[in-house]
Amino acid sequence: MKKIKVLAFAGSLRKDSYNRALINTAKEVSPENMEVEIFDLAGIPLYNQDDELQVPERVKLFRQKISEADAILIATPEYNRSIPGVLKNAIDWASRPSGRNSFNDKAVATIGATGGSIVGTSAAQLHLRQIFSFLNMHPLEGLPLYVSGAEEKIRSGRVVDEETRERIRALVEALGKWAVRLGAGQQG
Repeated sequence: MKKIKVLAFAGSLRKDSYNRALINTAKEVSPENMEVEIFDLAGIPLYNQDDELQVPERVKLFRQKISEADAILIATPEYNRSIPGVLKNAIDWASRPSGRNSFNDKAVATIGATGGSIVGTSAAQLHLRQIFSFLNMHPLEGLPLYVSGAEEKIRSGRVVDEETRERIRALVEALGKWAVRLGAGQQG
């Protein structure tokens, strides 16, 4: 059985982003049968339908990485009760034009961190689920991961809270199993 390939990205461009720390931790704690690759959304230009026929190189790479992955892991903060513009922009590029949806039929899980209560990231993750439905993605159910009080649990770009690290490990492991259940990893 081949390794399950997970593409992870954060909906924040901030250098010391709590959400970037979550996906870095996901890579650190992933089981041996998984390979977590992190993609930085920096450098993806603003989506413009006029440019769909001349796709920027950074977008081509993002689409390729999505296509090669068995599953997707998205870490998102909440901005104004929704997802950040950088994340929506990347999703638009990867799913357009019609008929070129790189996310089609992919297993996906979401995580998110906030300095305050879970309300923020939970609202953003709920909005992502609406997008997943339209894109024919298959979200992992039953293990929501909302990290509140992030300034106490994440320091210098690293998750230091052991309970949070264990929750991330459990989520990544469940995402791998979900991807296999959906047909990933069946070929050597």
